[in-house]
Amino acid sequence: MTSYFFVLTLQLRHTHHAIQKDRAFLVCWFTHHARMDANHIDANRGTSSDIILRIQDKASVEMECMEEGYLAKIVLGDGSTGIKVGEIIAVTVEEEEDLDKFKDYSPSISDAAASSKETLHHQLQPKKRVPKWRQPSPQSDHQQGAVFSLALSQVHISNTKGTSHDGRVTKIDIKDSPASGGKEVSPALDYVDMPQTQIGKVTASRLLQSKQTIPHYYLTVDTCVDKLMELHIHLNSLQEASGGRRISVNDLVIKAAAMALREVPQCNSSWTDDYIRQYRNVNINIAVQTDNGLCVPVIKDADKKGLSRIGKEVKHLAEKARENSLKPEDYEGGTFTVSNLGGSFGVEQFRAIVNPPQAGILAVGSAQRRVIPGSGRKQYEFALFMTATLSCDHRVVDGATGAEWLKAYKGYIENPQSMLV
Repeated sequence: MTSYFFVLTLQLRHTHHAIQKDRAFLVCWFTHHARMDANHIDANRGTSSDIILRIQDKASVEMECMEEGYLAKIVLGDGSTGIKVGEIIAVTVEEEEDLDKFKDYSPSISDAAASSKETLHHQLQPKKRVPKWRQPSPQSDHQQGAVFSLALSQVHISNTKGTSHDGRVTKIDIKDSPASGGKEVSPALDYVDMPQTQIGKVTASRLLQSKQTIPHYYLTVDTCVDKLMELHIHLNSLQEASGGRRISVNDLVIKAAAMALREVPQCNSSWTDDYIRQYRNVNINIAVQTDNGLCVPVIKDADKKGLSRIGKEVKHLAEKARENSLKPEDYEGGTFTVSNLGGSFGVEQFRAIVNPPQAGILAVGSAQRRVIPGSGRKQYEFALFMTATLSCDHRVVDGATGAEWLKAYKGYIENPQSMLV
């Protein structure tokens, strides 16, 4: 595992006169040059003997010593570089008369090692106020002072998950790292960044705009599709006999939605700040999933076209969408959208996001077999039901109008012969 080591420039100064009995303030400036870029310097404040610094970034910080005392000796002062882990940087004393005892003090290797152990000990133990020291013997004068040392946690960056921009390691990441005594973190995730397509960016922008600006509400109905399935089988038998294209259930759904829009034109509208625009054309966008993202090509004048023509255009536009060869005229000018996740994906029910500037979108689920009451007592029958949910822009389509449209749609689905008249 790889560790990153830090190069520091440290300066200390006493902001009060050494002869005054007051709080001692250690003002530290740290310049960090390392192969990482995070957000802050983290300084754990404590008593005068347990200052622990974890350096994470290029920054300046003023650190206040929370104990009263005097700065007796600056061991590593302005411009000091190359400070090692556990190295003594300063000494403080509680009593003014002890200042002269550290005048010629110079730390030894053993002092540094002891200071490092003491610092780490304080890091793990509850904080206690440092008692006043007794008059020492000349051999142990330096032991009266509170020794400040720089204790850098050597965090294994390879085991630390970065949460900042581009995966950079931040203060919180280091603090929570096991190497810094924080909580356990899970191993780094293995992932692949997929580039955004232009279609995906446009779709995301429009959907975000829709959810942020359009007051959505939703209406759901269950439609019995037994007769629709019978008509579907009958029409395809005729198509096969004549060499024509097969008609899908989705083609029937598009036709029913178009007929309902012609019957309830308020749902075939768009909102503007000055007026509501109601369209005379019924142009149905159909949601098509491709490798490049979601596309919504349009079937224009769907209410005026036969099922065979609708099926042919749907297939042609879906192929163009998957080949990424749609032209602007293939998806512009829609007045309503149909999204069907039932036939291909088996989704029973869902709610779609309105495709602006339209006022409605129909979400169609799969056909499900259900048990229903029969004609006689204690008799039951089976029937196929398909759930449809209408998402509406409440500024354009109020609840009663949306319900009226769903009633018309349900009528065409449950009596599909009426679409052929």
